[in-house]
Amino acid sequence: MGSSRVAKSLPLQVAAICYRRRGTAIEFLLVNTNGGNKWTFPKGSTDPRLSHSQAAEREAAEEAGAIGTIEPRHFHLYIHSKGVFWQPGGVQEFVIKAFLMEVHQMRRPDEGNRRPSWVSPEEAKRRLAKGREVKYSRELENVIDRALERIHFHNELWGTYPSPRNARPASSSKDPIAAVVWP
Repeated sequence: MGSSRVAKSLPLQVAAICYRRRGTAIEFLLVNTNGGNKWTFPKGSTDPRLSHSQAAEREAAEEAGAIGTIEPRHFHLYIHSKGVFWQPGGVQEFVIKAFLMEVHQMRRPDEGNRRPSWVSPEEAKRRLAKGREVKYSRELENVIDRALERIHFHNELWGTYPSPRNARPASSSKDPIAAVVWP
């Protein structure tokens, strides 16, 4: 049986792997898929007018309302699928470039159906696996593991992840992303 991957490459998308620090803990930001029954990272298509990291940053703002510092280079590639085999069009696979983004601020997402949620790495793995084939859930589990490795590497190298230029020091009494409430 021949593989369709040999004949053509998979389409490319970009994802923002959004995280925040909660003391010594790390939390990841997940959003609902368009269908609402699965969890995912903010992701979407590239744009010829934007770098891939800028496109991922745009997706984080649109789907999750997340604003922060995104790394200019992707830290991981993974395979993701959309669709189901029993519906017209079947399953479509994509190559996803994953960009790490430390979130400093939250606003209302442009896409109201996404329900952004902060979760622990373990809970992120559990939610990302639910309703997916094993091979795709393992891909997403690897994204979490690689992101944690990179965050911990940065902590060891600099003591903390580098702050964005012109960033104001965070006030210990008011954390802009501790709890987001929209009217």
